[in-house]
Amino acid sequence: MALRVAVVGSGPAGSSAAETLAKAGIETYLFERKLDNAKPCGGAIPLCMVEEFDLPPEIIDRRVRKMKMISPSNVEVNIGSTLKDDEYIGMCRREVMDSFMRERAAKLGAILINGTVHKLEIPSNNTDPYVLHYADHSNGSLEGENKTLKVDLVIGADGANSRVAKAIDAGDYNYAIAFQERIRLPQDKMDYYEELAEMYVGDDVSPDFYAWVFPKYDHVAVGTGTMKVNKTKIKQLQAGIRARAAKRLEGGEIIKVEAHPIPEHPRPRRVVGRVALVGDAAGTVTKSSGEGIYFAAKSARMCAETIVEFSNGGQRVPTEHELKIYLKRWDKQYGMTYKVLDLLQTVFYRSDATREAFVEMCSDIDVQKLTFDSYLYKTVVPANPLVQLKITAKTIGSLLRGNALAP
Repeated sequence: MALRVAVVGSGPAGSSAAETLAKAGIETYLFERKLDNAKPCGGAIPLCMVEEFDLPPEIIDRRVRKMKMISPSNVEVNIGSTLKDDEYIGMCRREVMDSFMRERAAKLGAILINGTVHKLEIPSNNTDPYVLHYADHSNGSLEGENKTLKVDLVIGADGANSRVAKAIDAGDYNYAIAFQERIRLPQDKMDYYEELAEMYVGDDVSPDFYAWVFPKYDHVAVGTGTMKVNKTKIKQLQAGIRARAAKRLEGGEIIKVEAHPIPEHPRPRRVVGRVALVGDAAGTVTKSSGEGIYFAAKSARMCAETIVEFSNGGQRVPTEHELKIYLKRWDKQYGMTYKVLDLLQTVFYRSDATREAFVEMCSDIDVQKLTFDSYLYKTVVPANPLVQLKITAKTIGSLLRGNALAP
């Protein structure tokens, strides 16, 4: 028998899963409700993603080589001097990157369906198919035409509000909200952000996260994130980042306003039966950096690779136990990264005093190298023990000076 897999959602996660499955010759259906979807997110991708996922240079709008960290009292620390010539953080527009990855999966043989999955019918045994009920929008209408599809396996890559997760009762997670304005700036102001991104910290811009000004193709993305999810608070914080960056944004016009939920930790259940969750649907976003694109794509690729392996290239249907091996491998490879970033957020985003200490620490070259390496290459780099010791001492020193260790 030949395996049939439905991948719901075609962001970087869904497209990566579909690409891996299609390459292996597995019958793959890739669902996307909005083919021109532009997800509001910072759109920063690490260097390792460009290489690992074979992304062409034309989908990267900007190559950021400098980063300014700006403390609550507006102390600015420049980061980036440790970067080699060919190292950078890629800035993408999600609509450009997502459509490239989606089309590539389709070219390799994934069957792309422009449809909204409304319901997932769960079989009562281990052998019957799952039935997807969906509205097919290929006729151009919003309501679409009701259709069904039977498959053996389902991958939920349908984001923070995942319907697939609800269907399998995967449980809830806390989430933060990212709010962002795209602002077109006069040319001289745009030149300033040529290869520079800024991160602002402080209670005025986010009580538990950071705010950002990221350069894009012909505008900057100015936004903030917080777990304090209420509209009034978000508006205050956005006003906060606009005020802090006011001089640099003078004369700018807002061309788009967007908001999006960001998962704060993995869902309680990420594999149930023959359904696996990946990306935001599974909750793969990191703490501290709030970075999700690479981890979304990577989790999906690992999930698909596990399916290819245990289905013998599509010849049999993997079991729940076999699908869960993807999670074991994932946790083994990235568990520590998540723990470290979680700890960083707990320690450094507690108060303005700890944030001042954090920004001061970022001026240290060893800290910068460690931070950039762990971001660009997605490893919590075990620097040599002496450097590690020095960084630990610096951390404690900075925190003590900022009276930040007081409970």
